[in-house]
Amino acid sequence: MLDPIILLAALGFGLLFKSIGQPSLIGFLIAGFFVHALGFEQQGLIEHLANAGEILLLFTIGLKLRFKTISAPYVFGISLVHIAIIVPIFFLILNSVTQLIPSLPPITHKGLWILSFGLAFSSTIFAVKIFDEKGEANSLFAVIAIGILVVQDLGAVIYMGTQSDKAPTAYSLLLFLFIPLRPLLNRILSYCGHGELLILAGFALAFGATALFEQVGLKDDLGALLAGALIANSSKSKELYTSLMDFKDLLLVGFFLSIGLHGLPSLPLAGVALILVAALVIKPVLFFFLFVAMKLRARTAFLSSLALSNYSEFGLIVISLAVSQAHLDPDWLVMMAIALSLSYLFASPFNKSAHFIFARHQRFFQQFERSNRLAIEQPVYIGQTKVLILGLGRVGTGVYDHLQRTCNTSIVAIEENSEKVRSRKLAGYNVILADGNDSQFWQHLDLSYVELIMVNLSNHQENRSVVKLVKKTSYEGTIAVMVRFPDQRKELEALGCITFNLYDEAGHGFAEHVLENVSLK
Repeated sequence: MLDPIILLAALGFGLLFKSIGQPSLIGFLIAGFFVHALGFEQQGLIEHLANAGEILLLFTIGLKLRFKTISAPYVFGISLVHIAIIVPIFFLILNSVTQLIPSLPPITHKGLWILSFGLAFSSTIFAVKIFDEKGEANSLFAVIAIGILVVQDLGAVIYMGTQSDKAPTAYSLLLFLFIPLRPLLNRILSYCGHGELLILAGFALAFGATALFEQVGLKDDLGALLAGALIANSSKSKELYTSLMDFKDLLLVGFFLSIGLHGLPSLPLAGVALILVAALVIKPVLFFFLFVAMKLRARTAFLSSLALSNYSEFGLIVISLAVSQAHLDPDWLVMMAIALSLSYLFASPFNKSAHFIFARHQRFFQQFERSNRLAIEQPVYIGQTKVLILGLGRVGTGVYDHLQRTCNTSIVAIEENSEKVRSRKLAGYNVILADGNDSQFWQHLDLSYVELIMVNLSNHQENRSVVKLVKKTSYEGTIAVMVRFPDQRKELEALGCITFNLYDEAGHGFAEHVLENVSLK
């Protein structure tokens, strides 16, 4: 009977933090503290939710594995260098703190290294949510940040895999037989369609691999990650990832609740958490200088670094494992949870205002740029193009095709998704890889020949931002924007744009298309 009460508390605190613009995960942790203070203890359902959330987290990380992306020096190399530098820094900070505050729970040097290792990670959940909310998931800085996070998470899983107290059995070698089965798994996923069967297949793969790895003496967490990686580049991996994200976030409620149910931290440990939040600034600063050293632009380096300026739920999982193995006192896990929550509070407003902050201090950040940049960061040239299309998704591709059929004019499309750019180029589209929300992109772009700019980006915030950036260039041509709701239309028309409501006018477009091909009597 206590489980529903605990879940209702989680809902209440989650709603409270969401209403003030903060991640609801903080509310779940606070709910755990709250119900513990009322005398409730961890129940079976909460423990099962926590375990299931951890398995799905690992599986979805496996689904995001793109070895071509993470093997880039500015992803894999920087990830390793950053961890190699930041872990000793955190060790020195924690070692100094434990000597200055003798009332802290006892901790060994090994425990300090594990805690420092856990603090080195940044939050995948936080970054994905921030990028998705702002419609920036395919931008270069987001791809780099997510790549860094995947490498970090892989490091955590490898570490966890080495901590198993069981030796692998001879049967573990049979797991290599699953690699040739990858085409069969992909075909099964294709047959599942788009509904509940696909989600069920994802659960079966994640939890089945976990159980299988445990049976052959391997760490079960590694099984969930590798199961996701096995189908990472299939035609269904992206859809499966999207379908499982909400389930994973829901099940992780149990993980954060279970930590809160350990009880409130002591006053000295709360002080350590505050010190770690103050030390958090070291992480993005170090990332920024590593990125610019790898010839990335200051804007890319800044936005990627800011998304990594927090502590990680994976750090909690690593430290939770150390607690279960008696390497750390449970109170250190609670301290880490407090530091994680405060890091979310710290990072959230900065990430939401990231573009504004960079624009305001652009000259300061640009002084650290290298004179020679990577090829993907070079300025864009469009020649004497008449029509510029931003966004080459389904709508943008349709716009491009229609204009090419009906107008005898030069067209260039701008797309921020590198995979989409590659596939569209192979299909014959004149498309350039660039980020339309980049002020420097517009500053260096020659728009003197452009008569029409058509904006079809993924959300209203992005579309509005692009229009404002174009207006700052003194562009005098026409700007047309795709909208989805009446208030969006009103706002963009006030900025002098032509708008087309995708939902309201879809019927008109459908009828017009049919009448072009059918003659009614």
